[in-house]
Amino acid sequence: MAAELQLISEDWSSALAVVAHPDDLEYGAVAAIARWTAQGKRISYCLATRGEAGIDGMDPAAAGPLREKEERASAAVVGVSDVEFLDHRDGVLEHGLPLRRDIARVMRRCRPDIIILINCRPKFMNGTVNQADHVAVGRAAIDAARDAGNRWVFRELLDEGYEPWSGARRVLVAGSPDSTHGVDVTEHFEAGLASLQEHAAYLAGLGDGHGTFAELTQVLRTRTGAAGRLLGCELAIPFEVLDL
Repeated sequence: MAAELQLISEDWSSALAVVAHPDDLEYGAVAAIARWTAQGKRISYCLATRGEAGIDGMDPAAAGPLREKEERASAAVVGVSDVEFLDHRDGVLEHGLPLRRDIARVMRRCRPDIIILINCRPKFMNGTVNQADHVAVGRAAIDAARDAGNRWVFRELLDEGYEPWSGARRVLVAGSPDSTHGVDVTEHFEAGLASLQEHAAYLAGLGDGHGTFAELTQVLRTRTGAAGRLLGCELAIPFEVLDL
């Protein structure tokens, strides 16, 4: 991460957040989303899976619908009502044409100015290895942003009535180790926590070693505090900015 973060431009009106699982956005990025919806920006969510493989003690057939319900409730806390699930299998996502096509379809439907992702680099900011689904979805979403604007890629989308969209100007990647920019979330940190707390079954299913909600809160406060110092505010979310 850069030694000093720059403020992200907020000269846009709509965004599409693309992630692999329910709860991916809620570990930090959602506080920025709360800020942006409070400004009147329109934000939609696209999730590649329902997170059905995320609770060890619950069969995927039961976990998937439960986690979808929790994600919709979590999104509503920060003013997001448009939440779409692509029904790819949790844990075995592949960066390939089917995933790119499905994300491009959502981009053509939502027609966003900005694409929001979570870290899709091989490692997290603390140096540990990133999860394969995160990497696959991030790479596919970046490619899909171009695919969405090319009418001759995935021609079946035209047959479905989805006209090309090349209006997405930037990709904002939350929590990237290559972050150079940030968003002040001092006034929206608590909304982010409330959004995370809606994932009650998932958090309960993590089991020992993953911390209580109070401990997770402290971890998130420490992370956002560190980014805030680099941005010149109390609490911030760091982002890598990719121009399209």
